[in-house]
Amino acid sequence: MKAAAAQWLWGWDPTPGIVSVHAEHDGRAVVWRRLPETGALVREDARFRPWLLLDRLDDLRHLGPALGPEGDARATVWHRELEGPGALRWLVSAADGRALSAALLLGASQRLDRRVGHVAELPEDTILRLPPDEQYLVATGRTYFRDLPFDALHRLQFDLETTGLDARRDRIFMVSVRYPNGDTEVLEAAGDEAADEAALIRRLVARVRDADPDVVENHNLHGFDLPFLDRRARTLGVLLALGRLDEPGLRTRAALRGAPGPNADDHRRVRFVAPGRELIDTLDAVRRHDVGRRDLPGHGLKAVARHLGIAAPDREYIRGDRIHETYRTDPERVRRYATDDVREVAELSRMLGGPAYALAQLVPRRYERLADAGAATGMIDPTLVRAYLRAGQALPAHEAGDDTPHSGAALHLFATGVAHRVVKADVASLYPSLMRAYRIGPARDRLGALLALVDDLVERRLDAKARARAAAPGSAERHSHDAMAAALKIVVNSAYGYLAAGGELTRFADVHAANEVTRRGRELLALLCRELAARGVTLLEADTDGAYFAVPESWTEADERRVVSEVAALLPPLVQLELEGRYAAMLSHEPKNYALLDHDGTLTLRGVAFRSSRSEPFGERFLRAAIGRLLVGDIAGVRAAYLASIAALRGRALPTSDVASQVRLTKAPEQYTSTRASRRELAYEALLASGRTRWRAGDRVRVYRKQGGEGGVAPSEDDAPTDDPRDYDVAYYARLLRSSYAERLARAFTPEDFGVVFADADQLTLFAPSLHAIRPILRVLPSTSA
Repeated sequence: MKAAAAQWLWGWDPTPGIVSVHAEHDGRAVVWRRLPETGALVREDARFRPWLLLDRLDDLRHLGPALGPEGDARATVWHRELEGPGALRWLVSAADGRALSAALLLGASQRLDRRVGHVAELPEDTILRLPPDEQYLVATGRTYFRDLPFDALHRLQFDLETTGLDARRDRIFMVSVRYPNGDTEVLEAAGDEAADEAALIRRLVARVRDADPDVVENHNLHGFDLPFLDRRARTLGVLLALGRLDEPGLRTRAALRGAPGPNADDHRRVRFVAPGRELIDTLDAVRRHDVGRRDLPGHGLKAVARHLGIAAPDREYIRGDRIHETYRTDPERVRRYATDDVREVAELSRMLGGPAYALAQLVPRRYERLADAGAATGMIDPTLVRAYLRAGQALPAHEAGDDTPHSGAALHLFATGVAHRVVKADVASLYPSLMRAYRIGPARDRLGALLALVDDLVERRLDAKARARAAAPGSAERHSHDAMAAALKIVVNSAYGYLAAGGELTRFADVHAANEVTRRGRELLALLCRELAARGVTLLEADTDGAYFAVPESWTEADERRVVSEVAALLPPLVQLELEGRYAAMLSHEPKNYALLDHDGTLTLRGVAFRSSRSEPFGERFLRAAIGRLLVGDIAGVRAAYLASIAALRGRALPTSDVASQVRLTKAPEQYTSTRASRRELAYEALLASGRTRWRAGDRVRVYRKQGGEGGVAPSEDDAPTDDPRDYDVAYYARLLRSSYAERLARAFTPEDFGVVFADADQLTLFAPSLHAIRPILRVLPSTSA
């Protein structure tokens, strides 16, 4: 089984160095490989048989002798019946996928007595049809990047500078480029005429073709740069031949995130495709990183680069709406700014792009599609399809459940307030571990492929982690192994989500199996908490990730590790408990919302109460300062942080961007206009007041409340402050600081003490207790479940 599982997971064709695949419905495939030994690029032209998986042959029987068993030289369409009870049991293929689809549609139209114009119109439970690239990869057992380290990829970054954001009327005046060898160049339009912009775009296309990169990258590449570039090229009549196939323009594909569809009220998104090159948007890697870590101040390039320490000390910053204006007076400054952009993108991709790169060595999908794919349907599903076809087994169709409700995970909050000498005992990948320990898998997975994949993935992840620890810090080898470990963790942890997702989303969904996993999880968590408490600790919080607890003052680190080891010995095989962290103090606010102070002074905030994309930056900054003082017992410092924030607001020392919150728009302009008379909403009013009349549902905008109550649009988080009216409503934000942000520290104090710490400077009475007499509290809750 292990040998078979290895082929299911990794494929079976050992061809090294695949950097891009492009396949067509007519059975043509082109594969580009970067030879690991020399770095040379080679192109392979191949043929494959496009295929479909069907629940019946009825719709193809009209072909007569042209339909035959696999290998029949007389037949144009081959069929093979797969084994097992799965509904999708007929694997059919042809030399030309277009002819195969046409034959199927003709037969379906005859059977249904109505015209069926596209394969997508057939019920999902009767057919499986993958994009040609994935058909090729599944059929051949090939995957990307075998034996090719990340740094061997030829990666090019480019970034547009434009006169505005509307490609219908604005234009490109500059493009910065970073080449695969690290050199940079700034391309500029010679003037303001259409011909000058057209010449600039042609120069960019020529540079890309000359450099011949495997990967093209930028931050928000699919949300701004490529849509803008595509629109301008079409307007100017420039052939945007950025791919390796000499096609005159870019292709598009459906995507969860990317450029809007052609209609203003269309919620669909598309991404661009340049055959032969992988188009990577580093915004995807940032979002994926932040889902797990929740430590980024925002998702914009500049904010992320500063946070991760990859921004140069002399990095040039210019506010977005001032770039073209600045270029007219100080072009050299804009050149520095644009060059810094592409340098940061290159480093950001190297730092955060490893998981998607490593996953491309596992999953039969293009690298660029894995970069923005969901873990369950985007990674596990294609791998299971490959496993079943490789084993010659019929696949089950998507199937609705039996309405059995999904039982949730256990989540316990034992105490709120401030605790000292805190330990985190971590349960590594609890749900996948329980699936392995008790062999809990989907009932319809006759092959046992999901559990086999989880077994193999966990073992390989542990091996990758060990190899990373053994490699030299900062080395390419360590980077590669770390990336593989992170990638495997993503897929491993999504295995339970795949079970619980529902039959409409995942092929092997099984709510009964998912409920058995959560039941076992609740039992294990109860055992864990009971045994920890019996050993004298104070439980703070516990969930599927493990438990936080405080230990007596007399305990040493050896005592802490002994207790964790004793409890770990009581857990089922394959479920690992280890001491993950030791902290000087913790603020327990709500379930999964807490702050941790490390022994070296590092402060970590977790949960939406302390970190949220909707939060105003000044509020989050206050929380970080106040909690940092709270956890060292400096109550006077907590109050000083509060008063300093109030003073900064009243003195308008804060830039407008500091009081703005990010809002996701849910209404198109026409929808808002229809309800505006009865209900006005701040975000939309802010857009209209700024002169913006076009937006799409799903767009995000940072808005703030002005004096008088009207809304305003704030500068982007990437922008450096220049002219800033700072016309925000001081009284409103002062109230917000007290009622929303300071309130998140309330559980650390008695009500009386909280009132003292967060009173206005002119509200303290002569009889108020001294700040030095106030002590943070820890309140043990009577109920332990949340």
